[in-house]
Amino acid sequence: MTVNRPNRWCGVVLASLMAVAALPVVPAYAQKAPANPAKSPQSSPAPAEPDQDQPLPGDWAPELLDGIISSPNDEAQSSLLRATFAAGPAVIPQLVTALKDDRTAEYAAQSLAYIGGEKTLDILWKLLSDPRDLDLRRFTYGALAEYDSPQATDFLMNAIDKSDSEPDRTVTEAAVLALTVRTDSALLPRLASLEKKLQDVVIRDDVDNACAVIEQRAKYLASPEGQKAGGSIESAVRTYFIPALEPPSGLEADSARPAPGRAGKVPATPAAKTQPLVSVNVRNVTFSPDKNRALARVVFEDPTAIAYYDFVLQKRMGNWALASVWLGPEVEKSPSGSIDAGR
Repeated sequence: MTVNRPNRWCGVVLASLMAVAALPVVPAYAQKAPANPAKSPQSSPAPAEPDQDQPLPGDWAPELLDGIISSPNDEAQSSLLRATFAAGPAVIPQLVTALKDDRTAEYAAQSLAYIGGEKTLDILWKLLSDPRDLDLRRFTYGALAEYDSPQATDFLMNAIDKSDSEPDRTVTEAAVLALTVRTDSALLPRLASLEKKLQDVVIRDDVDNACAVIEQRAKYLASPEGQKAGGSIESAVRTYFIPALEPPSGLEADSARPAPGRAGKVPATPAAKTQPLVSVNVRNVTFSPDKNRALARVVFEDPTAIAYYDFVLQKRMGNWALASVWLGPEVEKSPSGSIDAGR
């Protein structure tokens, strides 16, 4: 960054010009140089200019990031994550450094999960044994959503199985949400078995909700309409929310679930024969440097609440597919339909 500084020579030149202007005008022939002119006293050298390429003193980078992350305006943190995502794998070394500072560790872990790839997964895997009380494991679980392998599935199922002894519920919720990215009916028996064992009513409701959306989405994709679904970012996002946008017939309003999320905060859809008053809007799509990965801010809204999501998508065989889903702020509406609180 170029900093405009006053030119110190300006004052010297002006002073010299004023001194010359004040001298008396003398004929040229009268000016004789003395035989031994006195040496003028040498002035002290001017202090050296600071090097503009040198970083500012102090540990200012973590403080700057911490200020953005801690801003009450959610858009500040969202913009920071989008900027990091746009930079791509080139900033992974800096993110690894940011993981070491408690103030920036969560931002760094989330950014790594968004960027994706085997290299970031190796880094996120080490967070499972991180000794700090930051619960960064939820970013590892969330990143596993895009790895449709038996090992990843077993790991997420095991996290749910241990939820009753998990002190931070958001860690288990991240594992449940990661499984909702899959449209695999084979997951349903295992999830149903886990649900019966759980004592935590919130997580139990989350698992029940996940089973419903996986089942309904699988039926939709097997239908003629689902098979015609395109491969755009908008199509991939809407397919994820299809249980809310097209509730299955025969279900009561209190049993249909609009979208995966934290239990008790996502409202039920209207009755099946009623047109659901639900909207899904894709905003702020940011692409990775190679244009094969995208980060989209998605706003899910129904008559009672608004939920903000970050969707990470990956291009596969020319079509956009969902890689991971991250639930952000949720805002309840008043009975009149107005928003009770800002993001």
